[in-house]
Amino acid sequence: VQLVESGGGLVQAGGSLRLSCAVSGRTFDSYDMGWFRQSPGKEREFVGYIRWSGSTFYADSVKGRFTISRDNNKNTVYLQMNSLKPEDTAVYYCAAATVTSTKDSDYSHWGQGTQVTVSS
Repeated sequence: VQLVESGGGLVQAGGSLRLSCAVSGRTFDSYDMGWFRQSPGKEREFVGYIRWSGSTFYADSVKGRFTISRDNNKNTVYLQMNSLKPEDTAVYYCAAATVTSTKDSDYSHWGQGTQVTVSS
């Protein structure tokens, strides 16, 4: 399974971005897909996940602003980010897991990451 993120960039505070994560492999719809982020000098942080069933769960810091969705026909998961804040600046990673978890150690496959920078 390979994961490739895209869609990062520079945006002003209050703006929006949509990240995509394209997943290779035939078993995409059996994985739970998570999004994580990491800022310089900080540990990797859970953002949210979407289960194979489509149910979602979010970190409190992004709840109500970020939305995760998936298209199993396109083997792609999305992270829609609205009302962005400077503190959302980070490298964002998508990851795949066979268990439902908020812990990065439970995710077995990772993308390379995409930079999101929010200017004030």
